[in-house]
Formats: sequence, structure tokens, C-alpha cells
Amino acid sequence: MDNKRIWFSSIFIALFIISFAVPFALCQEVDDEHEFSYDMNSHNGPDHWGEIHPEWSMCNHGDMQSPIDLTHERVQTTSKLGKLDRDYKPANATLLNRGHDMMLRWIGEAGHIHINGTEYHLNQLHWHTPTEHTVNGRRFNVELHLVHESTDGRFAVVGIMYKIGRPDSLLSTLDPYLKVLASTKGVETNVGIINPRDIKIGSRKYYRYIGSLTTPPCTQNVIWTMVNKVRTVSREQVYVIREAVHDEAEVNARPVQAFNNRWLKLYRPDDYQNN
Repeated sequence: MDNKRIWFSSIFIALFIISFAVPFALCQEVDDEHEFSYDMNSHNGPDHWGEIHPEWSMCNHGDMQSPIDLTHERVQTTSKLGKLDRDYKPANATLLNRGHDMMLRWIGEAGHIHINGTEYHLNQLHWHTPTEHTVNGRRFNVELHLVHESTDGRFAVVGIMYKIGRPDSLLSTLDPYLKVLASTKGVETNVGIINPRDIKIGSRKYYRYIGSLTTPPCTQNVIWTMVNKVRTVSREQVYVIREAVHDEAEVNARPVQAFNNRWLKLYRPDDYQNN
């Protein structure tokens, strides 16, 4: 009888752990991206992401999907959102070629941002070429995503767009590792201490809206903060990032999604409005 109790107890504990772990796992960005592509003509391209796995259905059926066009016609300008409160610090990081992008993952505590009283911890960053978000229909060359997560599993992403110009300092630091990993998918390499505060934003103004992850499973209710200023990268740096993409498509940017009935705000400090 004791053995039966132990057996039932073990099963109960296992099921309890799975019931919490599975929903958490399903909301994460996938690390191995070989199952989907950015080729619009492919059976596993963006129009079909929601058909690949049942838990990816939000990609096709969600009504708050990202990216979007940051159209000035629908923007509400406000000073009430407050400045982007970043509290970052240096931490060890690794670089991983996920097949469709390069991801820098912090191993130690790299700090956090505060939004509406919630603390979102910085987990990783990655790049898309060209930009996924557009501004009045215009795409730029690169988009960087800083992915943050709260203790209860909610996401907040800070996005920075880049055009061709002077080299970006972070990409310059990572250049040797990016070139080595371009031909090696699925290998995670230590790149030492990376300080996220070195990622320059250059503007206090930003767009804010509620959207989703831009890769499967396309989890919704993600708080998006898109920096207003477009920064610069060199043409060679764009080429190095592109080397990470192993499908037939020339891009790793999801098409713009329907805006639907959402709000889009542009934070502008009071001193901007008084000028």
C-alpha cells in the first residue's frame, strides 16, 4: 500500500510540474528555428506559421500581432508614459546562431526595465534584416530586439531600427564571433561580458503599443517600445548578420501585421512640446 501511495504521489507531482512548465515553454521564442522560414512562397513561410504546430496557431489567428506600421496618422502623442526606465548592468553572454538569426543571450543578471510598475528582466537580443516594423510604410536596414521578461512570464521588447551609415559599436565588438558562427548553426559560444548600457538609443522619444512576439509561437500581450531615432550600421555589418540566415529568403523579417483596434502612442517629453 505504501508503494502505491508513493507511486501516485510521484505521478501527481510530475503532472503538477508539467502543467506549469508547458504553458511557460509555449510562450517562449523558439531557439531552434529550422521548422519555419521567412520565404513567402514556402509551405512553412510566414503565412503558414500558425499551421505548423497547434501551439503556434496565434501566428495566424491573433488580433494583436507584430510587427506593425508605425503610421503617423494613428499616433497619439503623449508625455504621460514617462521616460524609458532602463537599469542595465554588465553580464556574461553567449552568442547562438538559431538558423534564421543571431541571438545574444545573457547568462548572468543583466538588469531590467520598469513599465507600469512591473520589472522586466533583460534576457536576450537578436537582429532582423531588414526592419520588421515600418515607419509610414518605410523599411530600414536592421532592427534590434531587446527581449525582457517579468517573473510571471510577460514580455516587453525594446526595438531599435538602423540604416546604413557609421558602424554600430556592439556589432563591431561581436564581429569576430558573428563571422565564425555564420556557418555553424546551433552552437552557443561564450562572448564574455557584454554591457547592455553600451547599446545606444539616442532619443528619449519612443512608440508604445501592445503586440506579439514576431517569431513562433507569436505570443500576444507583449509590450512594445520602438525607439523613435533610427541609428546606423555599416553595410558590412548588415552582410555579416545576413550570413546567419540559412533559408532561401533574402530577409528574416516578418511582414507587417494588421493593426486592428489597437492604440499606438508616441512618448514625447514635455520639453519637446515646449520647443
